[in-house]
Amino acid sequence: MTDNRLSGNGLAGSRDSVCIEANRVLDSCRDRDCYENVQVFLTDGGNAIIERTNNVRVKSSCIAWSNITVDPIAFNKGFYSVNIRLYIRVLLEACMGIGGSQEFDGVAVVDKNVILWGGESNLNVFRSNGSTSFCDMPAEAICSEMNTPTAVLEVVDPIILCVRVMERRNDCFCNCCCCCNDVPERVLMNMNGPLSDLGSRYLSVSLGIFSTVRLVRPTQYLVSATEYSVPDKECVTPCRENPCDVFKNIPFPTQEFGTGMGNSQTVLARTDKPCGR
Repeated sequence: MTDNRLSGNGLAGSRDSVCIEANRVLDSCRDRDCYENVQVFLTDGGNAIIERTNNVRVKSSCIAWSNITVDPIAFNKGFYSVNIRLYIRVLLEACMGIGGSQEFDGVAVVDKNVILWGGESNLNVFRSNGSTSFCDMPAEAICSEMNTPTAVLEVVDPIILCVRVMERRNDCFCNCCCCCNDVPERVLMNMNGPLSDLGSRYLSVSLGIFSTVRLVRPTQYLVSATEYSVPDKECVTPCRENPCDVFKNIPFPTQEFGTGMGNSQTVLARTDKPCGR
């Protein structure tokens, strides 16, 4: 199975220049963002938990949803403002007395804004979707919209740096960009209940996010290509009567047993004793 790679015989005289459509990256950037004191919107059950404890830890976090808009910058043709809002689901655990703990979840919302070069285009682009009939009307009129580039965000799951239970005060509040009612329904589908912003306490987190953002536009390219070649290698079917033979052909996953410490300077003495003796 390790030698089951792409192979085949090319067709003579099949090399030619063809036109393809691909997204061209016009501008891109990477960022290391740190957000402090971001409120975590909790359900009624989560708010009741933090009212009775100060010992809370984060078990995991993931980005549940994102909202990205691209707006042209006035008096700077070709530049666009990329506005990003991330909805982060956080799984938490609180100590409820000696030997007792309880899990609950919440949503943190953060905003990010970058400015990138996206080029200029006066084209109106329409694409068929395969299901529109001749008499169908478009869902929205787009003749007044500008042909803006497409923003692509790549982001890893956040790193939670700190979590605190805070007392709610009128003169001091967390670094919030929205309220619990602004969380999309698609994010709430995976929660244990509706979010609430009531109570004398709230939960805040500080988190770090690594991300890259790029602006792309569809472009046509003329490239040299070769027609698809029929593989000359036959498909290998595992022997169902003796699965151990298939297992013996699987390479040993040496990298899974590594410690990640690099080359060690310690050399173990070789002995003739079997393992465990």
